[in-house]
Amino acid sequence: MSSGKPYPATSEPDGAGDLLGHPQGDHYRVDGDIIDMTRPRSATRTVTLTANPQDVRIDLMQTAFVCIDMQNDFCSVGGWLDSIAVDTRPGKQLAPAINRLTHLCRSVGVPVIWVNWGNRADRANLPPVLLHVYNPDAKSVGLGDPLAPHASEPRAAGSRVLEKDSWGAALIDELAVSATDTFVDKYRMSGFRDTPLDSILRTLGVKTVLFGGVNVDQCVLATLMDANFLGYDTLLVEDCSATTSPDFCTAATLYNVRQCFGFSLQSNAMHEVLTAHKDHQ
Repeated sequence: MSSGKPYPATSEPDGAGDLLGHPQGDHYRVDGDIIDMTRPRSATRTVTLTANPQDVRIDLMQTAFVCIDMQNDFCSVGGWLDSIAVDTRPGKQLAPAINRLTHLCRSVGVPVIWVNWGNRADRANLPPVLLHVYNPDAKSVGLGDPLAPHASEPRAAGSRVLEKDSWGAALIDELAVSATDTFVDKYRMSGFRDTPLDSILRTLGVKTVLFGGVNVDQCVLATLMDANFLGYDTLLVEDCSATTSPDFCTAATLYNVRQCFGFSLQSNAMHEVLTAHKDHQ
């Protein structure tokens, strides 16, 4: 997995002067010997969304969609969870809804960020307490261990569990990815711990984060909670999220998100207002 999409130090001219920084976020304007640090306020693009426990009004210019762990090891036949007899269909079934939402987000200038496990090959930054969760007897297939061959998925054979650049760590084939998207490797359930996610969001000027992916009660929730603790507005897109856990885990997650950490909504609420916004641009 790539750790990020590079952008040019000095981009193409844009109005008065060239840009130095991220075109969609924080940047200077360079005009000859003058470095313009004023950072004029961007025009707001506000939309109101039907959500729980209350409806919300957000600024699209300060919003991003963060999608978590939609990877072969979690969602595909032959992947890690499938190899230990976990039903991976809930994750795989999210692809159409996520594709629909990411396509619309890109069309209205909302950044799409994929946050995925991408462990180091030497596992040097993974403490025993983390390794134990997935390999409690020290004999099972855990993080970084090779997968056995699979009859219907030849790419699985020898793929090391959630290791950066492995088949298992790659996004599932069903997802549509754009060259404008950003990728972040993570090493814990939270996408913020020991990663550049916070810096990327702040550079992009993001205040409101939409969340989706798997597992909603584990990595999605942990990342959403950390976003809340860091001061971001957090919205869970329910039908773009799933889990392999029992149903009561999803119910508890929705309760806690709405009660303590933010809001939840259906992607249809996004489609209705974003499509209308796009049509009036």
